[in-house]
Amino acid sequence: MADGPYRHYGAGAGHQQQPFYYQQQAHHRHHPRNTSPTNNGRPSYNETPSPTRSPVQNTTNPFGMYNPNQLQNSMLNGGAHQRYMQGVGHKYPHQPHQQQHHHHNQQNHHHHQQNHGVHAAHGGTMGHQHTFSGGLNMNSNQPYNQALQNGNLNDDPTEIDENLPEHWQQQLQLFAETRQNGMSSHRHSRKGGAQLASRAPTNAQNEDSQDSDPTERNRALAVQEEVRQDWDGMDMSGQGLRCLSTRLFQDYAFLTKLFVDNNKLAALPVGICSLRHLTHLQASNNQIRELPESIGMLSKLEQLLLFDNQIRTLPSEVGYLFRLEMLGIEGNPLDEDTKEFLIQNGTAGLVAHLQETSEPSEPPRERPLHTLDDSEATETVSILNWNILCDKYVSRTHYAYVPAKVLKWEYRRDNIIDTIKSMPSDIICLQELDQENFNEHFRRELAFKGYKGLLWPKSRAKTMMDREAKLVDGCAIFYKAAKYVLLDKQCIDFANTAINRPDMKGEHDIFNRVMPKDHIAVAAFFENRQTGARMIVANAHIHWDPKFEDVKIVQVAILMDQLARFADKWADHRPLTPAEKAVPKHSEADPDIDAFDSSTEPPATPTPELAASQKYSSGTQIPLILAGDFNSLKTSAIYELLSRGGLPRDIPEFAGRSYGAFTRDGIAHPFTLRNAYAGDSTHASGTSHYVPHASSSSSSPSLSPSPSSVPVGTGLAPTMTTTTMPPTPVAALAGEDDYIAITNYTPDFQGCIEYVFHSPQLRRRRVLGNVDFGYTAKVPGFPDWHFPSDHLPLWAEFGVERGKKK
Repeated sequence: MADGPYRHYGAGAGHQQQPFYYQQQAHHRHHPRNTSPTNNGRPSYNETPSPTRSPVQNTTNPFGMYNPNQLQNSMLNGGAHQRYMQGVGHKYPHQPHQQQHHHHNQQNHHHHQQNHGVHAAHGGTMGHQHTFSGGLNMNSNQPYNQALQNGNLNDDPTEIDENLPEHWQQQLQLFAETRQNGMSSHRHSRKGGAQLASRAPTNAQNEDSQDSDPTERNRALAVQEEVRQDWDGMDMSGQGLRCLSTRLFQDYAFLTKLFVDNNKLAALPVGICSLRHLTHLQASNNQIRELPESIGMLSKLEQLLLFDNQIRTLPSEVGYLFRLEMLGIEGNPLDEDTKEFLIQNGTAGLVAHLQETSEPSEPPRERPLHTLDDSEATETVSILNWNILCDKYVSRTHYAYVPAKVLKWEYRRDNIIDTIKSMPSDIICLQELDQENFNEHFRRELAFKGYKGLLWPKSRAKTMMDREAKLVDGCAIFYKAAKYVLLDKQCIDFANTAINRPDMKGEHDIFNRVMPKDHIAVAAFFENRQTGARMIVANAHIHWDPKFEDVKIVQVAILMDQLARFADKWADHRPLTPAEKAVPKHSEADPDIDAFDSSTEPPATPTPELAASQKYSSGTQIPLILAGDFNSLKTSAIYELLSRGGLPRDIPEFAGRSYGAFTRDGIAHPFTLRNAYAGDSTHASGTSHYVPHASSSSSSPSLSPSPSSVPVGTGLAPTMTTTTMPPTPVAALAGEDDYIAITNYTPDFQGCIEYVFHSPQLRRRRVLGNVDFGYTAKVPGFPDWHFPSDHLPLWAEFGVERGKKK
């Protein structure tokens, strides 16, 4: 049942694009008729009545749901349909009454033949039972018919007890309607066409609209590639099916409505989790005894009808179905406690109850630590990058699939800190850490591990009172104080820098689009106390909204421009004296040391064996690590700018915009940057992934590969599994041999949007790999019991090349 004349679905949503999705031909939608079209190039057939079909309808359904009956009756009856059955073998001979039934279907459904003829290739994969004849009553099981005959259900909805809760009255009424209409074959597809004929188009949202809430969670989104889809529902009701083929889940992942009621299904397959766009699932009047745990992956479900089955219990994973409005469960031998709870509290109440009473699942397998270079290195540096999900952005609206106790900041905060401590790193870059938690928890806890830190909040904090300002999140950098000396630190305020650039003064787009976004980056300049090697570390958080792709590009362009200025200045930084390089006595344990004021450090004892500060001829010669949450996929202009060093002035994201020199001359930066997680071929060649688009990058990848097609890797554990084997390609997720496929995992978005870039002076040695895909196949999104943020941490280790001594 299509939701409208045009349907769009994500190209990366787990399905394979088929040629029938977009038909470049005149569609019957544009020429509505009250009768079947004539002169369609096929022989005419007599309208011979058939005892197995309903009377001919006066109104056809020219653009509704895909009705497998056209294919299926031919298959069931052994008929050779001119289009659907090409190349399909036939086992049974034709029968006269079957030919009449087949002829009728050709007349009644010939409009589907034009748009869905290619489905012949999948005809044998739908799980149809070819042994049924055309005269067989396909609709049903004995208990169903006996219940109707014995009057166990009052067929008059008006006589439902009005003293029952309103939601249960609705359930019983829908239950009665389902039974009454269940004898009609393919009623859903016929009903859908009539509804669509009267549906009016909706107006698109203004692309230039501002954020509805300036404090809204910076959720990563990817505008889906606009691919025309003429139908998004499939009706396989009343066909006597005993199982569903896996091809249904592989080839039709775009479905939003699936009707498999009035069959003989003993179970819903685990693979149904691939249909993550489903909003309606009708599986009433089957023989289903239990629901698979993977049912929780269908987080977009609004209606789940399971009337007249054999279900006794509900899995706790039903608690993930936070959008569910109707759980039709009447007519099942459901345990009394669950049924009574449903009667009293309704579907939403039951879902919330199952969610809050769920127990922590088995933890995922550890994420693999891939060794990429095991050669000897005189100096190494390791970095952890993580968007920890600020408590201010957590709401039941955005994270309704997460138990309330898991969302509590105290639980998540302690889990985050424990995870950071368990992943030994020289440098830690965190996004979405507010000042209050930085000072009261993170700075103190990490000091016991020898870290000192610095943090800048987003620029809006400047306009607030101290009480409110301390709740504003920002970017933080922690570093091992015993290993590094902090030489300088800078905050890059994108909006403030833009409005003060001479070439951007007076530009309307700067004031209307860039200035309202208060994102920042933090840059720090370090020297290794022992070796004298220096290094720049930058931590950035870029705007999230794909409607402002141009703004995101401007932010990154300003980031790189400012880093180049700082690097040139830092190249001339004076060498440190032995006293300045000496290790402070209490840097390993004293939590009261002020991270911003070196005058509070206790006296240090000079160490003569410490190497002299290294010398760099230019800013680009200083080793650079750029980490952060860039809210952009690899196909975006931002990734192209960072990895390729520039963008032309005429990119479609800048169409109709004016951003000074960026739109007049193009954008370029002097650094050579490589993605630490890029596959070996991409890392060496710098292959471009940019797909120009006026509003966003490409759609998010699917997360339903088979266990054998993905690397062994997983969640956040106290230790990391080490392997020297290169990772299995994750083509189904990232499109190539990248070492990470996702860094942000929610029901509505799954993709890699965080990165660790590095300059050639740093040679990558090890990277932390993918999360356990066996685990994500059972959990629709993070955070959860084992993952305290909806983002995953990245960890990488580099070898540092020596420079000249000063």
